[in-house]
Amino acid sequence: MTHPPKDQNDLTEPPFYLPQFEAAYRYIIDEYVIAPRDMAIFIPCAVRKPYSTSPSHKLFHKMFREVFSDPSEYHVVIFGTCGTVPSELELMYPFAHYHYMLGNVKDQRIKDDFLRIETRRIVGYLEKTRDIYTKRIAYCIGIFRAAMEAAVAETGIAVEIYPTRPVIDKLYDADCPFPEGSLSMQEYLDEFSSALAAMRDA
Repeated sequence: MTHPPKDQNDLTEPPFYLPQFEAAYRYIIDEYVIAPRDMAIFIPCAVRKPYSTSPSHKLFHKMFREVFSDPSEYHVVIFGTCGTVPSELELMYPFAHYHYMLGNVKDQRIKDDFLRIETRRIVGYLEKTRDIYTKRIAYCIGIFRAAMEAAVAETGIAVEIYPTRPVIDKLYDADCPFPEGSLSMQEYLDEFSSALAAMRDA
């Protein structure tokens, strides 16, 4: 693994192109040991680092504590421009050392490259953990969701994905810069919380 830059946010290029992220991904796939858990919860990466300090992740983790009495019941996996990262590795270089927002990108080629690269990385993670998790759930919209859906289709490994299309369609606003809104929107959160509880009890 390479050493981090002096400034923890020195990495500003699209991270999915950078060799540091491919090396870190390969370490997770080839060497890192993931403890078996009943449920995997996939949530998107965040601009603020480490991810757990971001407002959205604080909101998500508060929900997880409310739904689950025992944190050993589930394993949080962060995915997106970072690749696929078990949450306990959020401080590992380069995951806490970059600043990038795919949502601001207009270049379709970069978006297409992200979808291709991230789909491959999710496929690799799903295959690695095929027998580690019993159940899987993801919370994502936009191109992150497209990558997760493509990986599920390729592997045949089931992942319940929220928010559901009917709820997205209900809240969709074509006049907004991000027409699907934010995962911090209450209706999205309410549906996800209910889904987590239902999966917990299944």
